[in-house]
Amino acid sequence: MFTYQELKRSFFISLWFVFLTFPIMVVRVNSIEKTVQWRWMNILYVALGSFFLSILFRYYLKRKEYQASDQETKAKDDTGKSFIHKLLGVPAYKNSFYGILLVFAVAYPLIFSTYQTNIMTTALMYVVLGLGLNIVVGLAGLLDLGYVAFYAVGAYTYALLHHHFGLGFWTVLPIGGLLAALFGILLGIPVLRLRGDYLAIVTLGFGEIIRLILENWGTFSKGPSGISNIARPGLFGIELSLNTAIIYTYYLMVLFVIVTIFFVNRLQDSRLGRAWIALREDEIACQAMGIDKMKTKLVAFSLGAFWAGIIGVVFAAKTTFINPASFTFLESAIILSIVVLGGMGSIIGVIIGALVLILMPEYLRALSEYRILAFGAILVCMMIFRPQGIISSVRRTYKYKPQEHGEVT
Repeated sequence: MFTYQELKRSFFISLWFVFLTFPIMVVRVNSIEKTVQWRWMNILYVALGSFFLSILFRYYLKRKEYQASDQETKAKDDTGKSFIHKLLGVPAYKNSFYGILLVFAVAYPLIFSTYQTNIMTTALMYVVLGLGLNIVVGLAGLLDLGYVAFYAVGAYTYALLHHHFGLGFWTVLPIGGLLAALFGILLGIPVLRLRGDYLAIVTLGFGEIIRLILENWGTFSKGPSGISNIARPGLFGIELSLNTAIIYTYYLMVLFVIVTIFFVNRLQDSRLGRAWIALREDEIACQAMGIDKMKTKLVAFSLGAFWAGIIGVVFAAKTTFINPASFTFLESAIILSIVVLGGMGSIIGVIIGALVLILMPEYLRALSEYRILAFGAILVCMMIFRPQGIISSVRRTYKYKPQEHGEVT
């Protein structure tokens, strides 16, 4: 049976989900006729659904407490792992859910319009950006407010190499990522000795320096006018129409999201990932354990910059036009908000946070006077009622189990 406190907690969780999904589930905007339809019954569905899902989750946790010993559970988990578990690090019982999600992602352009597909492509780009920044902020604990600078490096790498040398998307894609990672190392060497607010201020200044260089160095970056006529991603030399190119870019982003989840999950469970988490918790204790904190920080900074550079190349190819106005501090703030809203260190949380923060303003575009207000209100409420994020990362605990008498050590 459930206690009063557990039922109360599930009730507040359902209220939180109602507030979070209110703009998407209740408000329906017809941008052509400029009318708003209020679907109040959806509030009841969201409240009841989230309440019962929370109850089921707590029931699952209670059942887990009565399972067999740790060794038997571990053996069962090892034998029950499937290909999807080994690839993405998810439990075997979730395979059906992830399979349905993958089928939905593949069928999305066939179900929805090109406009909706284009919006979802943008959301998936921010998913990858959020996962990249999650390495720096969520795992390593380094507050980076100039993340958009690496995003700009990747975008301008493709734009300039295509404009001057005619290089294609697939050729420049690794170059943009590696060049952004190099910038991350060059920035990290002098500034990663700083901590907290000081590191945030320096990275913020770096982001603004990159933007001002791109805006004022006209002979190099075309200045505020930007660079246009950037080629879209190619497919074996085949010329694609606009609609086909949008769908093709969408599938590329689905692939990039899967690959990013795979790498981030493996990094998080690796020796390097454990070093990042130790560095985030206590730098002095981390250094006392023999971990080179400077190299560990540099690796985190360069890997996060690499993913930003990759998506910068995709952004330039998707929009076919870039200028310095696309890489302001607001972009860094949005990406950081995705990580904080979703849950620092949580892969699933960052994905949900990106989808909420990017899709919600797009679907409320007709209510242009209020959508930023809703955006800010959700962030403020999250910081007050759920500061750990939508899905917080589970803190690992280790339990010492002494061996029984007579066992060979």
